[in-house]
Amino acid sequence: MVSEHSDAPGGDTAALALKILVAGGFGVGKTTLVGAVSEIRPLRTEELLSEAGQSVDDTDGVDHKTTTTVAMDFGRITIRSGLSLYLFGTPGQDRFWFLWDELSQGALGAVVLADTRRLEDCFPAVDYFEHRRIPFVVAVNCFAGARQHGAPDVSRALDLDRGTPVVLCDARDRDSGKEVLIRLVEYAGRMHTARLLDSVG
Repeated sequence: MVSEHSDAPGGDTAALALKILVAGGFGVGKTTLVGAVSEIRPLRTEELLSEAGQSVDDTDGVDHKTTTTVAMDFGRITIRSGLSLYLFGTPGQDRFWFLWDELSQGALGAVVLADTRRLEDCFPAVDYFEHRRIPFVVAVNCFAGARQHGAPDVSRALDLDRGTPVVLCDARDRDSGKEVLIRLVEYAGRMHTARLLDSVG
């Protein structure tokens, strides 16, 4: 979850690197979000959609999509001096979900991207993180032309645990994506602290 290294000659300053997952349904904007916020050239494992995958890949509502992530996306963003986030975008298709267990090892938390036109597509990600007690926020990617829904409506529709944050965002916009990540770090920090106190108590 956290790695530390000294970035000062005297070894006085410890830098934190936190692992964050970016998950959600097929075509919801995970690769776009990682690419928009990453300060390094993001690593992408995208392949062209093929006729062979038509029988197993649900492309309803994302007919314009021509590629898919087959392993992960990777990027990095510095939130502030001494705090960096390593972002791992998960594949959205059912047939690649076996990779999620490996990617989630050591993660501080996750962003579950949602598209209100296909809200049901993010249920598997919500269930995954709830069952593994990995803190997450739901980030509603506001697509042009989609009906706008408020955070409380999305929270009710997804039957989220009380307190799970829901934020509206534009996955293409760096500042918007950064705000989502800051919200996640704050929420995950509170959750991990509360669990630590519970275990001590």
